[in-house]
Amino acid sequence: MWNRRFGRTADHRKAMLRNLATSVIMYGRVETTYAKAMDMRSVVDELITLGKKNTLASRRQAAAYIRDVVADEKTQKTVLQKLFDEVAPAYKDRNGGYTKVTKTGVRRGDAAPMAVIELVK
Repeated sequence: MWNRRFGRTADHRKAMLRNLATSVIMYGRVETTYAKAMDMRSVVDELITLGKKNTLASRRQAAAYIRDVVADEKTQKTVLQKLFDEVAPAYKDRNGGYTKVTKTGVRRGDAAPMAVIELVK
């Protein structure tokens, strides 16, 4: 299967996608380059599908991928808890297509095409 490499090693690329996917779940939207946003769509969609299953095995699979950070300072909920308690139940009647990628322009420094990836309401 062909994937974009982004000029990184496999470990660095995996870490980048993990961090970006965690940020999308935590904040609901992230601005990044268009290529990264397109690759990240499938990662976030798979995590939300795991959240919709809501079994112990799916929770372990998601926990192995998502970074363990606190999403809400007031309630001390982690990103994993937010995925399974808030994000995934919001898409219980939707079959895929949980994210939307919108082009926003070019980055000033290197003219890279930028995009916003966000969760569909």
